[in-house]
Amino acid sequence: MDITFWGAAQTVTGSQHLLSVGNERVLLDCGTYQGRREDAYRINRQLPFEARRVDAMVLSHAHIDHSGNIPNLVKSGFGGHVYATPATVDLAQSMLRDSGRIQEEDAYFINKRLRIGEPRREPIYTEQDAVRALSQFVAQKYGAPFSPTPNTRVEYRDAGHMLGSAWEIWNLQEAGREVRLCFSGDLGRSGLPILRDPAPMPEADFLIIESTYGDRVHPPITDALPQLERAIRDVVQRGGKLVIPAFAVGRAQEIVYCIDSLIADNRIPSIPVYVDSPLAVDVTKAFREHPECYDSETLARASRERDGDPFGFKRLTYVREASDSKKLNDIDGPFIVISASGMAENGRVLHHLRHNIEDPRSMILFVSFQAPDTLGAKILGGAPFVRILGDEFRVRAEVRRIEAFSGHADRTDLLAWVAPRLKALRGIFLVHGEVDQMKSLSEALVSAGARDVRMPARGEKINLD
Repeated sequence: MDITFWGAAQTVTGSQHLLSVGNERVLLDCGTYQGRREDAYRINRQLPFEARRVDAMVLSHAHIDHSGNIPNLVKSGFGGHVYATPATVDLAQSMLRDSGRIQEEDAYFINKRLRIGEPRREPIYTEQDAVRALSQFVAQKYGAPFSPTPNTRVEYRDAGHMLGSAWEIWNLQEAGREVRLCFSGDLGRSGLPILRDPAPMPEADFLIIESTYGDRVHPPITDALPQLERAIRDVVQRGGKLVIPAFAVGRAQEIVYCIDSLIADNRIPSIPVYVDSPLAVDVTKAFREHPECYDSETLARASRERDGDPFGFKRLTYVREASDSKKLNDIDGPFIVISASGMAENGRVLHHLRHNIEDPRSMILFVSFQAPDTLGAKILGGAPFVRILGDEFRVRAEVRRIEAFSGHADRTDLLAWVAPRLKALRGIFLVHGEVDQMKSLSEALVSAGARDVRMPARGEKINLD
């Protein structure tokens, strides 16, 4: 038995871990790497293993850095099932098709600007490739063990990170030996709006755990609402527009939920709010259809709403059509626009940034993690000029960040989740984090009594013996 760490290895994005049990191979996640565009294209286009030899794929959740390269996996010859929770299956229906469209649009945009003799850019996969991959998805409920291959058995439990997210507990058998492996996926935080808290960690021999915020403690979740209120009030006072780059899955719905609360409590003026993302429109539909993932507060709120919808209110408009999106540029402020992507790397948010980043009355409010070298990271890092869709702009809009919205467990959360099982673990493998964050979490785990903590490099194989 062994694991080869092909993605999210000493970096945050691109989760891919290849589990081998005898002659059986199971892929845990198949996400896209996000970073410098040319690096991302190169890494994502060429899978580092032979897709045809993978027997099954088990997906922890629908975020693109965990699911986004599944169509390429299928395109490259993978013919097995992709297992996921029911909510993740529904989210993937929209997200992977949208990702395929973006791949095609990006290739088209780049090819339009090529000079004579320069090679054409091909999309890593198309929307049709995504549709084909989606036909191989199989839904598995929380708490219902299943066997992706004859010698492996796995069970999903709620990770509390996003709708349908799961950590996994594996029973692996080979030559009379049995090993229990836990994979955290991405863990959420206790007390987040909408979702249940992460289920407790089970008994295990080995643990693969994320470390995105392994070196820091988030501000309290209770700080998020007052900071959002203050940002909205400041923009309204000066007549600007509030542009919120937000992931279409999870964060957009969370921001909508919080703005609704602020309006209902008369803490902010009732100004127009636009969710400008076709993907967010589809994803919000999936949120409405999976109340089994809600926490008790959201279930109670849904029951109080006249239409049972906790993701809609009077001044809120979901924008699907591109023509309606363009009309937002002609509307005078103040108003709020929530648009994907969360790292400002693609999607309609780029057009809103183009039109507002040089307006000192407006504000760009980041509510998500920004991976290094992304446009969002450059703006948040204080770059005086940035390039958006090929043109350079001076950053004159106010830039703020609300860290309290983070959907990832922080250092305290991670240590608390592992603590009851820590001393029984034979090995811990840190993934999904930058090196400094990993080192900090590793030191804390060792101090707490962990026997063996490793930070696998990309392509490193570790035996489970």
